[in-house]
Amino acid sequence: MKRNDFVHSNTSEPHRIRTKQILKQHPHVRQLIGKNPKTFFVALFLVLAQIGLAWFMADKSWWLIVAAAYFLGAFADHALFVMIHECAHRLIFKSQAANRLTGIFANIPQIFPSAVSFERYHIKHHSFQGIHELDADLPNKWEAKLINNYFIGKVIWLLFFPIFQVFRISRLKEIKPFDGWTALNWAVQIAFASAIWYFLGTKAISYLTLSFFFSVGLHPLGGRWIQEHYLTHGEQETYSYYGVLNTVAFNVGYHNEHHDFPSVPWNKLPQIRHTAPTFYNSLSYHTSWTKLFFRFLFDKELSLFSRVVRNNRGKVPLTDESKADVELVSAK
Repeated sequence: MKRNDFVHSNTSEPHRIRTKQILKQHPHVRQLIGKNPKTFFVALFLVLAQIGLAWFMADKSWWLIVAAAYFLGAFADHALFVMIHECAHRLIFKSQAANRLTGIFANIPQIFPSAVSFERYHIKHHSFQGIHELDADLPNKWEAKLINNYFIGKVIWLLFFPIFQVFRISRLKEIKPFDGWTALNWAVQIAFASAIWYFLGTKAISYLTLSFFFSVGLHPLGGRWIQEHYLTHGEQETYSYYGVLNTVAFNVGYHNEHHDFPSVPWNKLPQIRHTAPTFYNSLSYHTSWTKLFFRFLFDKELSLFSRVVRNNRGKVPLTDESKADVELVSAK
């Protein structure tokens, strides 16, 4: 069945309510909240690995470059996105500046500057999930109409996923798109890309560029973007992924847990489900990004309109106790 609109909801987004309930029944979940400075060394390893692979690919055949980007670089870049995500939530260092600089550093092999902008738009996504003028994770209406439930449209959408995201910026008028941090992010990326091109050549740049697009698009890893908030089981609007790829994606699949407790770092997200299993095992979840990737492509019941939108900005008051212990990100 072809949809012509998003699913409209008059209810609040589910995470604030569930956070309050979990804290009431399992107050020791608070002990999981904190920073993980060791994540910096993960980002350092991944950045060096991608630069090393770019150097190795500088004189290799094109078929090998494409294969390496698909089977190696995509996973490395996807993991770097998780590192940037940790920085956006200030889960590595106490200092906001240190987290932003780490995010900019993790962004380097991805060629395209996105770390600072991601932080700005992602925090709004947490604060205003489903509010179309504030949640950059939602497709544009014209985007959803263009792609809809067509196989070839979904292929194009996944292949050029980062470009479609750029077009969403114009509708998010309450978010400042550019500042000094954004300029620094751009300057670092331009300097790095220029250096790679000058010293290693076109093939090295091509490897890094392909790795970036595969990591977020036409790849089984692209199933993550469908897993998080697309309506695959009724009108449940957030889903977790409990599968083997969490080991190389640093538990980013624990998406319900992350939305409920965004102050918990990646290494402790599985403990939330373990601590409060009745809250998460009762929800629908995914066990395979690959299976979901192909389902999205071929299932006409799934389209870009398979998302929940709301107009009430999703506000539900929390107790002072909950506010003190859980990062419910601000609207700044």
